Amino acid sequence: MEIILKEDIIGLGYKNDIVDVKRGYGRNYLIPKGKAVIASESAKKVLAEDMKQQAHKLAAKKAEAEKKAAALENVALEISVKVSATGVTYGSVTAATVAEELEKKGFDVDRKIITMRDIKKVGEYEATIHFHKEVEVKVPVTVVAENAPKAEVKSDNVDTEKETGKTVDTVETAELEQKESVEEADDTKTAE
Repeated sequence: MEIILKEDIIGLGYKNDIVDVKRGYGRNYLIPKGKAVIASESAKKVLAEDMKQQAHKLAAKKAEAEKKAAALENVALEISVKVSATGVTYGSVTAATVAEELEKKGFDVDRKIITMRDIKKVGEYEATIHFHKEVEVKVPVTVVAENAPKAEVKSDNVDTEKETGKTVDTVETAELEQKESVEEADDTKTAE
């Protein structure tokens, strides 16, 4: 079924696009909600006339979208989240989280125009922000651990002990003995 969209619908198309959808989706959801009309020949002619009249408005919207995208070109986000001992985040980092972080940096971006998969592990990811059907920008998102898990810290100490054969206490004792011998050597030099 061919329809003409009356508004931007993420994942489907933008306002005034002619798209194919399943009949049930078009008739039971999009058309009754006022988000689309059936793409008949007369509706297509009306759309063509409207597009000619609104060409300058569309150019202005695109220019504004390009300006916003240029402002976000060099922005990188670092999001701190709580992490379990296995490295998995409590909850997930979503488009709403990215929108909040951008707002903290002074950018007003609606979460609905941000596309990304939900992030559940620490690492580097990318969020795509769609300002216009022809203008989008990719923002790098780095997810870091807010808290250092205690289980990982213990395992790191055990690995160090196995590799060197020394415990942390013996290393500290050796360092103290070395400092004392250096101090004694300094005392003997000053006495001479």
